[in-house]
Amino acid sequence: MRDTVTAFVGVGANLGDPVQSVLDAIARIAELPHTRVVAESSLYRTAPIESSGPHYINAVVQVSTSLTSLELLRQLQRLEAEAGRERPYRNAPRTLDLDLLLFGSERIDSAELQVPHLRMYERAFVLVPLAEIAPDLVSAGQLAAVAGQELTPI
Repeated sequence: MRDTVTAFVGVGANLGDPVQSVLDAIARIAELPHTRVVAESSLYRTAPIESSGPHYINAVVQVSTSLTSLELLRQLQRLEAEAGRERPYRNAPRTLDLDLLLFGSERIDSAELQVPHLRMYERAFVLVPLAEIAPDLVSAGQLAAVAGQELTPI
């Protein structure tokens, strides 16, 4: 068994009952093998960015896991599929969206996975909940850069 790594997962949904979908996803993440949820942010309502459809409900979860980054990614993709996630086109509305944002201090750039997540520093719906549970990972400047994006705690 490998050592545990601290990872952060973005959780979002905007189809069906997105609040319940996000809460259910957090509970399902806590059930993943060799993984435990350490912290979870508040839920936030956000307007779609580069997309259409209803507003999203978003959160960020901190996990401790002994899975590899690709094993964790595949588990998250399995949870998305079980929640009815379809990918008809880029940024389509979704029943569940799970993004591996950070995986320890690793920098990964492969066809399957990019960590840190490519657009996380451009998104208030990632940075604000991340700063809530891991304030040392988000700077005041990064938060200021996304301050104009609509984000409402619920």
